[in-house]
Amino acid sequence: MVQSSVARSSAATAARRACENPVMPAPVAIPAEITAALRGARFVAVLTGAGVSAESGVPTFRDAQQGLWARFDPRELATPSAFARNPKRVWDWYAMRREMVGGVAPNPAHVALAALERRVPEFLLITQNVDGLHQRAGSERVTELHGNIARVKCSREGTPVATWKDADDELPPRCPACGAFLRPDVVWFEELLPAEPLAKAEDAARRCNVLLVVGTSAEVYPAAALPDYARRGGACVIEINPNETPLTADADYSLRGPAGVVLPALLQATFPAKGYGG
Repeated sequence: MVQSSVARSSAATAARRACENPVMPAPVAIPAEITAALRGARFVAVLTGAGVSAESGVPTFRDAQQGLWARFDPRELATPSAFARNPKRVWDWYAMRREMVGGVAPNPAHVALAALERRVPEFLLITQNVDGLHQRAGSERVTELHGNIARVKCSREGTPVATWKDADDELPPRCPACGAFLRPDVVWFEELLPAEPLAKAEDAARRCNVLLVVGTSAEVYPAAALPDYARRGGACVIEINPNETPLTADADYSLRGPAGVVLPALLQATFPAKGYGG
């Protein structure tokens, strides 16, 4: 187990530096074994969680309550039963979160992962986040385990709906095809993960040479099983997190610090001549 300590920096400062000086000097020592594993990898997979988005200013799910919503438990808003009881309340809560996400920008961690994708032969970014910040940073090979808050779908048929018009009454918009209420295209409590993204994630974990686990406690299944699949397949598992997690003891390497600091340092140490360029 190798651990490195870095100072925490604010998401705003990190994001500004990424724009002004994309190739940042490495503030954290990256073990040579990690850079060698990444340079020699045919297939790199990455699992990201809420910690990555939090560095852009996106509240974690359990911290998302504010203002008029502070009195509601998010676990009582993000369920099919909650939507059945009060669809307008759930729709409005997600509309608030959608607007919040639209007001933040990708941080250096997102940018570094998009650059890493261009450096390796095969790559898959598996995210538990629903904010779309990875794609906005330039990542293309992304599988979303929990959906995307920017999308909506029919609550009856599950069909994606590209555009909608808010209803005049105290109800959510309706599906133009069947008239059922629209709902956010995210995975709620009491729901299974979508089969295709989960299958892609599990396949990547089993086949990859390196798995980066970034900004997640890796406690919630089935995503928490991915590091174990990777280890069984012989991959090098590298954790990046400011805090110790249940995964730390089993990871091959654990780099301590914010993803927006550690990932740019890791990219620079591994591919020093290329930086963030194409």
